[in-house]
Amino acid sequence: MISNVFTVDPWCVHEPELDVDLLGQTESLFALANGHVGMRGNLDEGEPHRMPGTYLNSFFESRPMPHAEGGFGFPEENQTLVNVPNGKLIRLLVDDEPLDVRYGQVHDHQRTLDMRSGILTRHVEWTSPNGQRVDVTSQRLVSFSQRAVAAISYAVTIPEDSESDALLVIQSELFANEQMPEITGDPRVAAALTKPLAPEHNSHSTYGARMTHQTKRSELRVGAAMEHQVFGPDDAKVESSCSKNVGRTTVICRLKPGQTLRIVKYLAYGWSSTRSQPAIVDQVEAALDASLYTGWDGLVTAQREYLDAFWARADIEIDGDPRLQQAIRFSLFHVLQAGSRAEKRAIGAKGLTGQGYDGHSFWDCETFVLPVFMHTNPRVAADALRWRHSTLDIATAHAATLGLKGAAFAWRTIRGEECSGYWPAGTAAFHVNADIADAVLRYVSATADDEFEREVGVDLLVATARLWRSLGHHDSASNFRIDGVTGPDEYSAIADNNVYTNLMAQRNLRGAADACVRHPREAERLGVHSEEIASWRAAASAMVIPFDEKLGVHQQAEGFTSHAFWDFDNTPEDAYPLLLNYPYFDLYRKQVVKQPDLVLAMVQCPDAFTPEQKAANFAYYERITVRDSSLSPGTLAVMAAETGHLDLAYDYLCESVQMDLADLENNVRDGIHLAATASSWTAIIQGLGGMRPHDGTLSFAPRLPSAVSGLRFRVLWRGRSVHVEIGHGQATYTLEEPTTGQGGPSGMSATSSEPLDLRHHDEDLTLTVDEPVTLDIPAAPQTGVVEQPAGRAPLFRRLHQ
Repeated sequence: MISNVFTVDPWCVHEPELDVDLLGQTESLFALANGHVGMRGNLDEGEPHRMPGTYLNSFFESRPMPHAEGGFGFPEENQTLVNVPNGKLIRLLVDDEPLDVRYGQVHDHQRTLDMRSGILTRHVEWTSPNGQRVDVTSQRLVSFSQRAVAAISYAVTIPEDSESDALLVIQSELFANEQMPEITGDPRVAAALTKPLAPEHNSHSTYGARMTHQTKRSELRVGAAMEHQVFGPDDAKVESSCSKNVGRTTVICRLKPGQTLRIVKYLAYGWSSTRSQPAIVDQVEAALDASLYTGWDGLVTAQREYLDAFWARADIEIDGDPRLQQAIRFSLFHVLQAGSRAEKRAIGAKGLTGQGYDGHSFWDCETFVLPVFMHTNPRVAADALRWRHSTLDIATAHAATLGLKGAAFAWRTIRGEECSGYWPAGTAAFHVNADIADAVLRYVSATADDEFEREVGVDLLVATARLWRSLGHHDSASNFRIDGVTGPDEYSAIADNNVYTNLMAQRNLRGAADACVRHPREAERLGVHSEEIASWRAAASAMVIPFDEKLGVHQQAEGFTSHAFWDFDNTPEDAYPLLLNYPYFDLYRKQVVKQPDLVLAMVQCPDAFTPEQKAANFAYYERITVRDSSLSPGTLAVMAAETGHLDLAYDYLCESVQMDLADLENNVRDGIHLAATASSWTAIIQGLGGMRPHDGTLSFAPRLPSAVSGLRFRVLWRGRSVHVEIGHGQATYTLEEPTTGQGGPSGMSATSSEPLDLRHHDEDLTLTVDEPVTLDIPAAPQTGVVEQPAGRAPLFRRLHQ
């Protein structure tokens, strides 16, 4: 764990010194991306490293998926995110000695990720083995304003007190098919691919190089290009070359004490499954020309302007806990990096920060990531759902293979095909379909984007509703059952009537019926008739929701509360996560929860439970939830806050928001936990802020834990910006004038003069622009003690006891 490595700063993550043993973690934490291009935070010179990585969203290679025992409908191929040509490499030789932090003497090494500028800065003071000292400052950005572009400013200075000048050689490279380290032992870690890129074309100019490659199996084509500007002595020599896999620009000059050599490296990337090699070359050439036209200063200015607009609508201000303040901004920054310019492509579970999970997208995106964008940058949420819509044909074919109607979306995928080889935790986790439908319903509710609902939403809602009607059945008592499925808790599988799945399917069925009534033309196009709509409503009304009358709690799935309890007292701490130390057979038949399945149902479907049921359910499942998933603490924080356990909510919030910065699960080296960073927003906005959408109205029920003295945030709701300020006794709501750059869809019709109705702790209020309303916060409900399994109290609390 690395909780004390970084300086606490509200807007920066600053590493005051280099720890080579933590390079894997910092490569992920210092990764830069824009949703289209991603670059791990490797050192400029490339080595030492744990995992080099430059990624393009949805650029993958296929590979066969072997099965110990095959079965009908099993997926035959996997898809793995590919490391594209690495343009980060800038090697420095000082009098023939390469800069390498493992040799010579490092006097100072600092890196800073500035979340306002979007720039990673590195400063190194180094003396070579032969005694020559140099100061190196590099700055790196992946542009939000120019989607295909990244840039690096690299400056080398000979200190004025040096006794001699130095001969410098800078080798700036574009390197394809890098040798990747082999990683084994953890099934969640991506498989390494050996030289997946087949060379097609290469060329060079005086100041740069271009190359295209094609993947061998998926036949995707990628283009990469680099160009340089050189600032230094007039006699500096510049030359470039390019072979099949290596493009290199070399700058040579002699620097005197006090002199500086600076190069600016511009990079452009593009890929396609259909465009020709010349078209790809032209595409990246155009992007490169645009970056040169803009220049380094222009890219920096545009980056700051983009982020200023983002933080103006998305920032969360926390009083009383500086570390929490830093971590929530870090989380929001990485969420933005993962999706901002994804533009109708998948948002993976690791974003573009590493190859963990092979770069796949899961249900995590719709459930945890998209709500952040719905209330901060709705366009991104709409684009992500349009990507799901683009895979509808694949999902429909998958359902047909399974003997079902409608669409069965993949549990994990890049392009849409199912890539999970373990069907009990993959294909059987049908709730992903309801999660997608839920995201559609939440997006439409948050934005009133009627055009999106007509063009995309109705298709997705109808296809998923048809799946549930096909997958479930009415029993002899006319109850609607969904049997043999897996819910969010991956320590349970193939269960009957999982509460989360059934409630989400119920919402899906009703939402589809309502959407078809609102949009009869789209319903007719899809062949939906009144009888089918009636069958959806009937199934929803008759949905089985298991409840244990004796214990007074809902069962995670039918019969779950009758299972034997896991022996937590005799489970050693180093045996977690359990999935790496115990067979699934043993986990599946015990009361032990990996991630809060039933609790998530209460968060996602709050109106399906009474306050008393929520309190009882939370207490019961808290005793058996081990949180072996990074998805857990954010969800638990929301329900802990709602049931009055405010200090516990704070503990879980800290665990969620520090998941990556403190490397709480010891695997951030494989990429950040995007859903955990996003659920940090949920833990604050829905947990401490108590925000819930309900029947077209936004409601808040804020309360703060003792460790937080104040909280301020904004949310977008139907084109309006609502500023919320929370203290320990009162909350103030302000309806702000709309601002440009909110990323809203075209379907929003609200104007600045319209009032906005909200709810505060079941009290109605109406806001008008720039007229704040302050209301008292009622006391939290009386709570009993809730306990976690032995040794599984909130991790961040245990770290600081």
